[in-house]
Amino acid sequence: MDSVVLLQRQLVDYTAQLFNEGFLDDQFNQLQQLQDESNPDFVVEVVTLFFEDSERLLNELAKALEQQSIDYRKIDAHVHQLKGQQLQVISNHPV
Repeated sequence: MDSVVLLQRQLVDYTAQLFNEGFLDDQFNQLQQLQDESNPDFVVEVVTLFFEDSERLLNELAKALEQQSIDYRKIDAHVHQLKGQQLQVISNHPV
């Protein structure tokens, strides 16, 4: 079997497994539909941005929680930013 065909089959199987385990959902399919020949790395770029921004927000949240006097408004703001992160990354990414 051709190595490219084998890798493509492994990708399909792995993606199906991630759907079955609940790690991926219909939003992943929507992202894939936005990817085309003019922007072949769209999904990779969006996912990468999501993880980079999420890491930054989690670090800020951790710092805020380490303070002696915790500012719960700041905590709330970080949590809301984290919850809305997917929409921010998608809306800020040129299609």
